[in-house]
Amino acid sequence: MNSRRNYDAEIKDTSTHNYAYNFDFDVMHPFMIKSFEPFFLKGSLLELGSFKGDFTKKFLPYFSDITCVEASKAATREARKKVGRKVKFVNALFEQVMLPEQFDNIVMTHVLEHLDDPVLVLKRVNKEWLDRGGRFFLVCPNANAPSRQIAVKMGLISHNSAVTPAEAEHGHRITYTLDTLERDAVAAGLKVIHRSGIFFKALANFQWDRLLQTDIISKEYLEGCYKLGQQYPDLCSSIFLICEKGSDNK
Repeated sequence: MNSRRNYDAEIKDTSTHNYAYNFDFDVMHPFMIKSFEPFFLKGSLLELGSFKGDFTKKFLPYFSDITCVEASKAATREARKKVGRKVKFVNALFEQVMLPEQFDNIVMTHVLEHLDDPVLVLKRVNKEWLDRGGRFFLVCPNANAPSRQIAVKMGLISHNSAVTPAEAEHGHRITYTLDTLERDAVAAGLKVIHRSGIFFKALANFQWDRLLQTDIISKEYLEGCYKLGQQYPDLCSSIFLICEKGSDNK
Protein backbone atom coordinates (compact mmCIF):
# COMPACT_ATOMS: atom_id res chain seq x y z
CA MET A 1 0.00 0.00 0.00
CA ASN A 2 1.17 3.55 -0.56
CA SER A 3 -0.16 6.91 0.55
CA ARG A 4 -1.04 7.97 -3.02
CA ARG A 5 -3.72 5.31 -3.41
CA ASN A 6 -7.36 6.09 -2.62
CA TYR A 7 -8.42 3.10 -0.56
CA ASP A 8 -11.94 4.44 -0.02
CA ALA A 9 -12.43 4.53 -3.80
CA GLU A 10 -10.98 1.06 -4.31
CA ILE A 11 -13.61 -0.59 -2.12
CA LYS A 12 -16.54 0.86 -4.08
CA ASP A 13 -18.55 -1.30 -6.48
CA THR A 14 -18.21 -0.45 -10.17
CA SER A 15 -20.76 -0.71 -12.96
CA THR A 16 -19.45 -4.14 -13.96
CA HIS A 17 -17.94 -5.63 -10.82
CA ASN A 18 -18.70 -5.65 -7.09
CA TYR A 19 -15.92 -5.39 -4.53
CA ALA A 20 -17.60 -8.21 -2.59
CA TYR A 21 -20.50 -10.55 -3.38
CA ASN A 22 -23.04 -12.42 -1.30
CA PHE A 23 -21.08 -15.52 -2.31
CA ASP A 24 -18.14 -14.11 -0.32
CA PHE A 25 -20.20 -13.37 2.78
CA ASP A 26 -22.56 -16.37 2.77
CA VAL A 27 -20.34 -19.12 1.38
CA MET A 28 -16.64 -18.28 1.47
CA HIS A 29 -16.50 -16.64 4.90
CA PRO A 30 -18.03 -19.63 6.76
CA PHE A 31 -15.82 -22.09 4.88
CA MET A 32 -12.73 -20.00 5.58
CA ILE A 33 -13.51 -20.14 9.30
CA LYS A 34 -14.08 -23.89 8.99
CA SER A 35 -10.67 -24.24 7.33
CA PHE A 36 -8.95 -22.10 9.98
CA GLU A 37 -10.63 -23.46 13.11
CA PRO A 38 -8.56 -26.66 13.60
CA PHE A 39 -5.39 -24.55 13.51
CA PHE A 40 -6.44 -21.64 15.76
CA LEU A 41 -4.29 -21.04 18.82
CA LYS A 42 -5.54 -19.65 22.10
CA GLY A 43 -4.69 -16.02 22.62
CA SER A 44 -4.76 -12.91 20.48
CA LEU A 45 -5.74 -12.29 16.85
CA LEU A 46 -4.56 -9.69 14.36
CA GLU A 47 -6.66 -9.27 11.23
CA LEU A 48 -4.81 -7.49 8.44
CA GLY A 49 -7.45 -5.89 6.24
CA SER A 50 -10.86 -6.00 7.94
CA PHE A 51 -12.86 -4.31 5.15
CA LYS A 52 -16.28 -3.47 6.68
CA GLY A 53 -16.09 -5.95 9.54
CA ASP A 54 -18.31 -8.76 8.20
CA PHE A 55 -15.53 -11.34 8.44
CA THR A 56 -14.24 -9.80 11.67
CA LYS A 57 -17.54 -10.64 13.39
CA LYS A 58 -16.98 -14.33 12.70
CA PHE A 59 -13.87 -14.32 14.91
CA LEU A 60 -15.71 -13.06 18.00
CA PRO A 61 -16.72 -16.56 19.24
CA TYR A 62 -13.06 -17.62 19.13
CA PHE A 63 -11.08 -14.63 20.41
CA SER A 64 -11.60 -11.92 23.01
CA ASP A 65 -8.45 -10.00 22.05
CA ILE A 66 -8.80 -8.88 18.41
CA THR A 67 -6.94 -6.09 16.62
CA CYS A 68 -7.70 -5.08 13.03
CA VAL A 69 -5.59 -2.92 10.71
CA GLU A 70 -7.46 -1.42 7.73
CA ALA A 71 -6.26 1.18 5.21
CA SER A 72 -9.68 2.52 4.20
CA LYS A 73 -11.15 5.11 6.56
CA ALA A 74 -14.66 4.46 5.21
CA ALA A 75 -14.35 0.70 5.74
CA THR A 76 -12.96 1.21 9.25
CA ARG A 77 -15.96 3.38 10.18
CA GLU A 78 -18.38 0.71 8.93
CA ALA A 79 -16.50 -2.05 10.76
CA ARG A 80 -16.58 -0.15 14.05
CA LYS A 81 -20.36 0.20 13.71
CA LYS A 82 -20.74 -3.56 13.27
CA VAL A 83 -18.56 -4.80 16.14
CA GLY A 84 -18.34 -1.81 18.46
CA ARG A 85 -15.78 -1.94 21.23
CA LYS A 86 -15.24 -5.68 21.03
CA VAL A 87 -12.39 -5.13 18.54
CA LYS A 88 -9.49 -2.66 18.41
CA PHE A 89 -9.39 -0.99 14.98
CA VAL A 90 -6.34 0.75 13.58
CA ASN A 91 -6.80 2.83 10.41
CA ALA A 92 -3.30 2.71 8.93
CA LEU A 93 -1.13 1.36 6.13
CA PHE A 94 0.57 -1.98 6.69
CA GLU A 95 3.90 -0.49 5.68
CA GLN A 96 3.65 2.26 8.30
CA VAL A 97 1.61 0.95 11.21
CA MET A 98 3.41 0.39 14.52
CA LEU A 99 1.81 -2.28 16.68
CA PRO A 100 2.87 -2.53 20.35
CA GLU A 101 2.59 -6.30 20.62
CA GLN A 102 2.96 -9.62 18.84
CA PHE A 103 0.03 -11.93 18.13
CA ASP A 104 -0.73 -15.63 18.49
CA ASN A 105 -2.87 -15.67 15.33
CA ILE A 106 -2.66 -13.39 12.29
CA VAL A 107 -5.20 -13.54 9.45
CA MET A 108 -4.91 -11.96 6.00
CA THR A 109 -7.71 -12.93 3.61
CA HIS A 110 -8.02 -11.58 0.06
CA VAL A 111 -5.66 -8.71 0.89
CA LEU A 112 -2.15 -9.67 -0.24
CA GLU A 113 -3.10 -9.34 -3.92
CA HIS A 114 -3.87 -5.63 -3.25
CA LEU A 115 -0.42 -4.74 -1.93
CA ASP A 116 2.20 -2.84 -3.88
CA ASP A 117 4.99 -4.75 -2.12
CA PRO A 118 3.53 -7.97 -0.71
CA VAL A 119 6.86 -9.45 0.37
CA LEU A 120 7.68 -6.33 2.40
CA VAL A 121 4.43 -6.67 4.35
CA LEU A 122 4.91 -10.43 4.79
CA LYS A 123 8.35 -9.70 6.23
CA ARG A 124 6.72 -7.42 8.80
CA VAL A 125 4.31 -10.24 9.67
CA ASN A 126 7.26 -12.59 10.20
CA LYS A 127 9.67 -10.25 11.99
CA GLU A 128 7.42 -7.90 13.94
CA TRP A 129 3.86 -9.10 14.44
CA LEU A 130 3.80 -12.90 14.62
CA ASP A 131 4.65 -14.31 18.02
CA ARG A 132 7.10 -17.18 18.19
CA GLY A 133 4.89 -20.25 18.11
CA GLY A 134 2.08 -18.26 16.49
CA ARG A 135 0.28 -18.99 13.21
CA PHE A 136 -0.34 -16.86 10.13
CA PHE A 137 -3.42 -17.65 8.00
CA LEU A 138 -2.97 -16.38 4.44
CA VAL A 139 -5.74 -16.63 1.81
CA CYS A 140 -5.83 -15.23 -1.73
CA PRO A 141 -8.08 -15.60 -4.79
CA ASN A 142 -6.82 -18.41 -7.02
CA ALA A 143 -5.72 -17.69 -10.60
CA ASN A 144 -6.42 -21.32 -11.51
CA ALA A 145 -9.99 -21.48 -10.22
CA PRO A 146 -12.10 -23.27 -12.87
CA SER A 147 -14.39 -20.23 -13.14
CA ARG A 148 -11.38 -18.16 -14.10
CA GLN A 149 -9.99 -20.77 -16.50
CA ILE A 150 -13.39 -20.91 -18.21
CA ALA A 151 -13.31 -17.11 -18.57
CA VAL A 152 -9.93 -17.45 -20.31
CA LYS A 153 -11.34 -20.05 -22.72
CA MET A 154 -14.27 -17.71 -23.40
CA GLY A 155 -11.86 -14.92 -24.29
CA LEU A 156 -12.92 -12.73 -21.36
CA ILE A 157 -9.49 -12.88 -19.68
CA SER A 158 -6.15 -13.14 -21.46
CA HIS A 159 -4.59 -15.70 -19.09
CA ASN A 160 -5.27 -17.28 -15.71
CA SER A 161 -3.12 -14.93 -13.63
CA ALA A 162 -4.08 -11.73 -15.45
CA VAL A 163 -5.26 -8.74 -13.44
CA THR A 164 -8.48 -7.66 -15.14
CA PRO A 165 -9.44 -3.98 -15.50
CA ALA A 166 -12.20 -4.43 -12.90
CA GLU A 167 -9.75 -6.04 -10.46
CA ALA A 168 -7.26 -3.23 -11.05
CA GLU A 169 -9.98 -0.68 -10.19
CA HIS A 170 -10.39 -2.48 -6.86
CA GLY A 171 -6.67 -2.26 -6.19
CA HIS A 172 -5.49 -5.71 -7.27
CA ARG A 173 -1.82 -5.85 -8.21
CA ILE A 174 -1.33 -9.61 -8.78
CA THR A 175 -3.37 -12.80 -9.13
CA TYR A 176 -1.74 -15.60 -7.20
CA THR A 177 -1.36 -19.31 -7.80
CA LEU A 178 -0.31 -21.74 -5.07
CA ASP A 179 3.32 -21.70 -6.19
CA THR A 180 3.63 -17.91 -6.45
CA LEU A 181 1.85 -17.42 -3.12
CA GLU A 182 4.25 -19.80 -1.41
CA ARG A 183 7.14 -18.14 -3.25
CA ASP A 184 6.34 -14.78 -1.64
CA ALA A 185 5.74 -16.30 1.81
CA VAL A 186 9.10 -18.07 1.70
CA ALA A 187 10.85 -14.95 0.34
CA ALA A 188 9.59 -13.13 3.46
CA GLY A 189 11.17 -15.76 5.71
CA LEU A 190 7.91 -17.43 6.74
CA LYS A 191 7.76 -21.19 7.28
CA VAL A 192 4.84 -22.79 5.41
CA ILE A 193 3.38 -25.67 7.44
CA HIS A 194 0.09 -26.27 5.58
CA ARG A 195 -1.24 -25.54 2.12
CA SER A 196 -4.74 -26.11 0.78
CA GLY A 197 -7.63 -24.58 -1.11
CA ILE A 198 -11.07 -23.35 -0.07
CA PHE A 199 -14.15 -24.35 -2.07
CA PHE A 200 -14.14 -25.90 -5.54
CA LYS A 201 -15.56 -23.20 -7.82
CA ALA A 202 -16.61 -23.48 -11.47
CA LEU A 203 -18.91 -20.44 -11.58
CA ALA A 204 -18.18 -16.72 -11.31
CA ASN A 205 -19.23 -14.86 -8.17
CA PHE A 206 -22.13 -13.07 -9.86
CA GLN A 207 -23.42 -16.43 -11.13
CA TRP A 208 -23.21 -17.85 -7.60
CA ASP A 209 -25.16 -14.88 -6.27
CA ARG A 210 -28.01 -15.65 -8.65
CA LEU A 211 -28.00 -19.36 -7.82
CA LEU A 212 -27.99 -18.73 -4.08
CA GLN A 213 -31.35 -16.97 -4.48
CA THR A 214 -32.89 -20.23 -5.72
CA ASP A 215 -33.40 -23.71 -4.28
CA ILE A 216 -31.00 -25.24 -6.83
CA ILE A 217 -28.04 -25.15 -4.45
CA SER A 218 -28.39 -27.12 -1.22
CA LYS A 219 -26.24 -27.01 1.91
CA GLU A 220 -25.07 -30.49 1.02
CA TYR A 221 -23.89 -29.31 -2.39
CA LEU A 222 -21.93 -26.45 -0.81
CA GLU A 223 -20.36 -28.86 1.65
CA GLY A 224 -19.46 -31.14 -1.24
CA CYS A 225 -17.69 -28.29 -3.03
CA TYR A 226 -15.79 -27.50 0.16
CA LYS A 227 -14.65 -31.11 0.60
CA LEU A 228 -13.76 -31.46 -3.09
CA GLY A 229 -11.65 -28.34 -2.76
CA GLN A 230 -9.49 -30.05 -0.16
CA GLN A 231 -8.87 -32.82 -2.68
CA TYR A 232 -8.12 -30.40 -5.52
CA PRO A 233 -6.73 -27.19 -3.94
CA ASP A 234 -5.53 -25.83 -7.29
CA LEU A 235 -9.16 -25.79 -8.50
CA CYS A 236 -10.52 -23.76 -5.59
CA SER A 237 -11.94 -20.28 -5.35
CA SER A 238 -9.19 -19.36 -2.89
CA ILE A 239 -5.77 -20.76 -2.04
CA PHE A 240 -4.69 -21.03 1.57
CA LEU A 241 -1.39 -21.20 3.47
CA ILE A 242 -0.70 -21.55 7.18
CA CYS A 243 2.70 -20.22 8.16
CA GLU A 244 4.82 -20.05 11.29
CA LYS A 245 7.55 -17.64 12.19
CA GLY A 246 10.67 -18.43 10.19
CA SER A 247 14.08 -16.94 9.61
CA ASP A 248 14.49 -13.22 10.31
CA ASN A 249 17.46 -13.01 7.97
CA LYS A 250 15.57 -12.67 4.68
